[in-house]
Amino acid sequence: MLGPDDLVLCSGTLPRAATFGERLDAAAAGGFTAISLWGRDYWAASQDGWSDANLRAALADRGLAVAEIDPAWCWTPAQPDHESLLALDDLEIFRYREDELFAIADATGARSVNAVDVFGGRWGVDDAVEAFAGLCDRAAEHGLLVQLEFLPWSNVPDVNTAWDIARGAGRANGGIAIDAWHWFRGSNDLDALRAVPGDRVLGIQLCDAPRTPEADLMTAALHARLVPGAGDLDLAPLLRALREIGAVAPVGVEVLSDDLHARDAVEAGRLAGDATRRLLTA
Repeated sequence: MLGPDDLVLCSGTLPRAATFGERLDAAAAGGFTAISLWGRDYWAASQDGWSDANLRAALADRGLAVAEIDPAWCWTPAQPDHESLLALDDLEIFRYREDELFAIADATGARSVNAVDVFGGRWGVDDAVEAFAGLCDRAAEHGLLVQLEFLPWSNVPDVNTAWDIARGAGRANGGIAIDAWHWFRGSNDLDALRAVPGDRVLGIQLCDAPRTPEADLMTAALHARLVPGAGDLDLAPLLRALREIGAVAPVGVEVLSDDLHARDAVEAGRLAGDATRRLLTA
């Protein structure tokens, strides 16, 4: 039941070593109503002795929901080389397969799963439509929405392509995600966004950055984002366009930042929440 008035503390905003309890404390301190989880967060909690029942109880006690499980990467038409991906995945973001992510969603009562393309390959929109429809069908068996996030360096580089795929798939639980960092480091086409029905924007993730794109986009995306309002991105037109189309998604704050990760998790959560509310109420 999360909506546009709800703030989501995305996993990557907090230090990697933050425990599940610290994530909940950070969300509470920052005034968030939901969190997102990567696979590594759930398995770390399990290794710390948290049962699924305890996870759900702790979320309920805090009045928090799990907005999304992130990221589903093996849905694309490409044949994934999982071993090669593991060798490169020092952040442990991409090592969890679809069935594992669905199990985490079942355990935590998550709202959605976030889909991305990380392999690329020789496939186009028509191939991706069929593959995304399959992912949506499998996710529907778990009561999940599926939001397709575009990445500028991938085969789904912009909002146009993401919407072409989600629209072509024609699944009621399928839509797109708008991540501000990828938006501004890609085509940032407001007219293309305005062509998307608001109820098909299922995820929003805010951050900030310098105006000039970095030489290494992927490294910057994982290490050098800024809290909303602390950089040079003109976020106001993007937020206006989302309001104009009636976007119903909760607003996530995803600030993958070495500086923020050097702070205490609760401090990071408070900084992210306060900065985002200042932006949204300006």
